[in-house]
Amino acid sequence: MEHINWGLVDWSRAQFALTALYHWIFVPLTLGLSFMLAIMESIYVKTGDEKWLKIEKFWLKLFGINFAIGVATGIILEFEFGTNWSNYSWFVGDIFGAPLAIEGIMAFFMESTFVAIMFFGWNKISKKAHLWATWLTAIGTNLSALWILTANAWMQNPVGMKFNPDTMRNEMYDFWEVLFNPVGVNKFIHTITSAYTYSALFVIAVSAYLILKNKNKAYAKYSMLVAAVFGFVSIIATITTGDGSAKQVAKYQPMKLAAMEGLYQGQKGAPLITIGTPTVRNNKNLIESMNDDIRGNNQMEVRVKGIEIPYGLSYLAFSDPDAFVPGVKDLVEGNAEEGIPSYQERIKNGKIAIAALSDYKKLKKEGNEEEALKKLDIFKQHYKDFGYGYFDDDNINELIPPVALTFLSFHAMVALGGWFLLFFVLIYFAIMKNNIDKKKWLLRLGVIGLPLGLLAQEMGWITAEAGRQPWVIQDIMPSMVAVSHIETYNVIITFALFFIVFTGLLIAEIKIMTTEIKKGFNN
Repeated sequence: MEHINWGLVDWSRAQFALTALYHWIFVPLTLGLSFMLAIMESIYVKTGDEKWLKIEKFWLKLFGINFAIGVATGIILEFEFGTNWSNYSWFVGDIFGAPLAIEGIMAFFMESTFVAIMFFGWNKISKKAHLWATWLTAIGTNLSALWILTANAWMQNPVGMKFNPDTMRNEMYDFWEVLFNPVGVNKFIHTITSAYTYSALFVIAVSAYLILKNKNKAYAKYSMLVAAVFGFVSIIATITTGDGSAKQVAKYQPMKLAAMEGLYQGQKGAPLITIGTPTVRNNKNLIESMNDDIRGNNQMEVRVKGIEIPYGLSYLAFSDPDAFVPGVKDLVEGNAEEGIPSYQERIKNGKIAIAALSDYKKLKKEGNEEEALKKLDIFKQHYKDFGYGYFDDDNINELIPPVALTFLSFHAMVALGGWFLLFFVLIYFAIMKNNIDKKKWLLRLGVIGLPLGLLAQEMGWITAEAGRQPWVIQDIMPSMVAVSHIETYNVIITFALFFIVFTGLLIAEIKIMTTEIKKGFNN
């Protein structure tokens, strides 16, 4: 295999991860707050109660601050596909570019148009017209998320495409298959409802702070009530779609599932670890131990220890408590009994596909159509393992994702989701019983809920993206092939610049928001 500049690959991945993680600090608030604003304004229009107008305008101001900064990070994120991942963009640009183009033309246009009316249309249009603008802003914001998540889901389960050997590019043949990709449907609903959960935690945190400071307590309680109901419905949807997402991961990305559960040796009736940690043996972490075992040092016994639910993982993944769930070792070494090919076999098939494609191009150029078509048939037979052909037996471990990181991120996300479900119930009943003022402990938990909500959001994305490594397009294109051929130092410089800019934007948002929050509902 040709020499790979792993420094360039790692720095490019790090830069994209940095941008994505910063961007997702702002996006969930935009997605969720937009709908809560629509709900609050609907109550105002229906009741005519001026207190709801005051509540609406307070949260609208915070929404506007967050919206402006979120747009800045999102634009940079999309540009990075061209600057840092140009090979990927060229290889599948006809497919991946379509959802992003629709997002820019339709959803973002719709969002930007109506957000202006929402901010500056007060007293210029009727109440009902303004309400429509608010709802359309919320819909447009979430449509933006739909197209971006559709593109991301396609990378994890590439459907609706075919490879053109003459242009050496993948081309879309079924737009609707891309849009209704089962991975994409679950990902969209799971992601936006988790964002709604985070935005509800934000409203509760700000409201709890104001109550603790004895400011605008009545307005804060009404806001908190809306957020508690909105958040409860959202977290239920998040948990439900999380189950669906796990089934999709089991079907299309079994290595990610093995990493999420730290499952080394596959088994029937596999238990689900609810609370656990990767064990450390011989001063090595879980990943190093697994790699040693795969290299032949089988004395390494690696386990993830914790509290288990018997048969839980088998049922979660396949709706069958006795189903076989493959582990890391099964996927790498193969499992003939379960019909799982080894990575060594898949690497061999991938190399056959790459060689057949090269021969096809050469024979086609020479005018030998008959032999070229034979090579094309060989290529098509092995295309499903195409991406594995870029690896060798001596770097087979690059096909294993960072197990410990994926495991811990996934379980932190799940644990926090369970806590949020209970928390929204506690907040709701405390407000309905009109004794939340006395429950200082609950209000303080409400304030702490904001960083915990952000942590859950980021852990979810780390699980999704780290768990699918090294693939940019599952089984077809690894990150080492997708990266642009640029100097590593250029990526390092832009990484540092982005870190400084994004951190500055975050500090600016926190400072501006804090100033407005301290003013309360009075201004």
